[in-house]
Amino acid sequence: MRHTSDNAWKTEIKFRTFGSSNKTAIMRSTVCFLFALILVTACDKPAADTSSASLPIEGSWQLISGTLIEKGDTTFTDYTKNLSMMKILNGSHFAFISHDLKHGKDSAATFSAGGGRYTLNGDQYTEYLDYCNAREWEGHTFQFTVTIENDTLTQRGVEKIENIGVERLNIEKYSRIRK
Repeated sequence: MRHTSDNAWKTEIKFRTFGSSNKTAIMRSTVCFLFALILVTACDKPAADTSSASLPIEGSWQLISGTLIEKGDTTFTDYTKNLSMMKILNGSHFAFISHDLKHGKDSAATFSAGGGRYTLNGDQYTEYLDYCNAREWEGHTFQFTVTIENDTLTQRGVEKIENIGVERLNIEKYSRIRK
């Protein structure tokens, strides 16, 4: 098609539609073009995976509390008082960092960090801990069930590392960091 002028375009349309009026020809061409566009775009997109809709887990999360249950003993930690921990999740990786709130200036000084890959299928969240300052934890996989209600993420699962004698239920509650 030549696009030198509006009249030349209309003439060519009229020729291709075997003498129908200009308005009808333009309307038919527009409808055909839109139909073809819909077909092309509809066929081009992969089908949505509705079998396991994932939770909106990506972002930065502040740990509010943690509960560890090990050999019948329960330890509850309030991470809003003397400790602070955050977890950051992007589309494929996670990282966590934790430290005491006294800047390491007393006997309760603590620091920990780690990260790696993760997968999320529905509410099943699996961490592959590739990096950790507690090196004996590296290379282990941890499976959790996660729920999100409003801006609260709850992560629950068993942490088990046989060679160092760890087997415990870990329940963590996080609050989404918004700024």
